[in-house]
Amino acid sequence: MLPLITLEEHYASPRVSEASPEARDHYANFPPHILSKLESLGEERIQDLDKGKVSLQVISHGPGSISPPVCSAANDDLASAVSRHPTRLAGFAMLPMSEPAAAAKELERCVKELGFVGALVDNHLNGQFYDDERFWSVFEKAQELDVPIYIHPSFASDSMMEHYKGNYSDSVAMALSAYGWAWHTETGLHILKLFASGLFDCFPKLKIVIGHMGEMLPFQIERIFLISERWGKRERGLREVWRNNIWITTSGMFSLIPLACLLQTTSIDHVLYSVDYPFSANEKGLKFFEEIEKSGLIAGKDLELFAFGNAENLLGVKARSS
Repeated sequence: MLPLITLEEHYASPRVSEASPEARDHYANFPPHILSKLESLGEERIQDLDKGKVSLQVISHGPGSISPPVCSAANDDLASAVSRHPTRLAGFAMLPMSEPAAAAKELERCVKELGFVGALVDNHLNGQFYDDERFWSVFEKAQELDVPIYIHPSFASDSMMEHYKGNYSDSVAMALSAYGWAWHTETGLHILKLFASGLFDCFPKLKIVIGHMGEMLPFQIERIFLISERWGKRERGLREVWRNNIWITTSGMFSLIPLACLLQTTSIDHVLYSVDYPFSANEKGLKFFEEIEKSGLIAGKDLELFAFGNAENLLGVKARSS
């Protein structure tokens, strides 16, 4: 069995819940067994890694606009957990994106002092995307440190939520605004907004990771390559940016059909296995990995890259041999 590294895997810090009523309300909606797994950075999590044959899990905190001191405290707690299980756990920093200068400073602290391998950020800040140049100091710092920024889907802001309401219940609107559709389309849109803004011209070595088989972009990407040529002069075209600056995980998606599309549009050395734990079980991810292997869709050295090699190269980590 090849070692497996996973990148979109979550936890919830009590410090964040205590400091943020919004976060507390968000986590209160989870079933008790999911909340238990989110809060565990110890034996329960390690046992679940073993069940899914996960060698190394890169952990990140869940959503929310959190203050710099609380982010730092949560990151310190995660670093402590990683230090107790250094061969099984690694960390993505939680950043206070509402204060970009503080976020850049926290990213540097987490990488240089805590040994984190990058950061995971929400897809928007109260409806505002990061194509606004006030956020660019964070991306500049990530390029300087040579670590990736993982852009993760977020719940709709109040202003965005109206777009998803219609002739159906609010529960349907909620689903459409989140896990049923817009988590993925809005994250895909964000990548296009970052490109159109010129971010990748300013920071040509920037590394961005997105999940869920590419947040619907692979299906449309050939069409978008052509259309994006009309978006004003760019030093680097979208095809080049897609090839060199974007990495994609399979988190939360367990079907060969979107994977086949992803592989036809994206170099294998930018495609990485992930699970989306604990919202998806590591065992489910393992079953899907075995299905991929059996199908021959990814094989040989490419399967090694997908399972762990690409993550090692991107993050500077090492998978534990079984």
